[in-house]
Amino acid sequence: MKALLQYFEIERRGSSVSREVIAGLTTFTTMSYIVVVNPAILAAAGIPAGPSFVATVLAAVFGCWLMGLYANRPFAIAPYMGENAFIAFTVCKMLGYKWETALAAIFIAGVAFVLLTVLRVRQWIVDAVPTSLRYSFAVGIGFFLTFIGLNQCGLVVLGVSGAPVKAGHLTGAPVLVAIFGFVLLSILVIRKVPGAILVGILVTAVVAFLTRVAPPPHAIVSMPPSVMPIVWKLDFKGALTWGAFPVVLTVFIMAFVDTMGTLIGLSARAGFLDIDGRLPQIERPMLVDALATCFSPAIGTTTSGAFVESATGIEAGGRTGLTVIVTGICFLLTLFFAPLVGSIPPQAYGPALIIVGLFMLSPITRIDFGDFTESIPAFATVMLMSFTFNIAIGISAGFVLYPICKIVSGRVRELRPGLWVLAALSLLFFVFYPYS
Repeated sequence: MKALLQYFEIERRGSSVSREVIAGLTTFTTMSYIVVVNPAILAAAGIPAGPSFVATVLAAVFGCWLMGLYANRPFAIAPYMGENAFIAFTVCKMLGYKWETALAAIFIAGVAFVLLTVLRVRQWIVDAVPTSLRYSFAVGIGFFLTFIGLNQCGLVVLGVSGAPVKAGHLTGAPVLVAIFGFVLLSILVIRKVPGAILVGILVTAVVAFLTRVAPPPHAIVSMPPSVMPIVWKLDFKGALTWGAFPVVLTVFIMAFVDTMGTLIGLSARAGFLDIDGRLPQIERPMLVDALATCFSPAIGTTTSGAFVESATGIEAGGRTGLTVIVTGICFLLTLFFAPLVGSIPPQAYGPALIIVGLFMLSPITRIDFGDFTESIPAFATVMLMSFTFNIAIGISAGFVLYPICKIVSGRVRELRPGLWVLAALSLLFFVFYPYS
């Protein structure tokens, strides 16, 4: 026990072992839904559900334990929501890339992250991203996930020319189960029930089984399925082409922005920031994030990084890496519930995507809509993400529009050098984007 206290500096940070354990359990309950939702989303890319479930768990365990043991911070790591949707629906379904090519692109971006983090260049580029654009990325992904959830539930379906979408069969049994799931999730979230999203998914799944909307699982517990069918299946030949450049660039930018915003936000809540608003030894959690981004595609899943849900563990008193060590142990135990996870229908996890989308909308209040040089790029980012069904186009458009708006307003001095780099990369994105 003494060695544990010393290694994690538990007493120095004003915590205790029991508090750290409770915080770890709290963090797990709020983000455990990823073991269901991530494989469900990646199934659209063609990644087998069973191996994808195992890869999701292993990526979370690797990230959490590395964060706890090396960085000693209570920031849980797992495959990101948003990036998984980009890979599945934009890269694979719209652009037609194989999932092996998409994972290779993520791995390349991860290697670039590691190099830039070690050379301390990553901070320079991230600091150049305007605050309004950072918030707009989260909002845009929120709308994107919401639309996917509505479609998965059958509430919104493809329409006809002139009316691209329309309402689904709202009195059909599958849609009614999904509506029940959304209402249940809303109640659980309002009542602040621990693990509300996971509880809502499981209860809705049971209702779907009982009403025969979906077939029930053949078992609840079993040995984990093999992850080997998707381990190190990286198509570097396909990823290292000009056509795939926009994919690598977008993965690179999205993970850049997500990680920095999450780390700073969580650190502020935990009291880790110094008097200048900086996180001491930030290179450690950033390096963990970079290594997790390399590990995830190697094991067969998409970009991993610090989860904003870690805030719940911090609220519960977590202040050290022991918090996420506990979170990682909990994830590891879920490996034995593969039959149940694999049987959960879209009517159960679709409402969860809608709720997660709602959670991601809150930063919209922090965008300065009174300053058009800030609001126009942010608005374009959100709308293009949603209405082109392409996260990459929205992000890149924001980076191009922002300097244009500042130039025409005579406020060029507000632009940091790193933003010019991102704007140039974004222009290349549009030049090389495979529009066909």
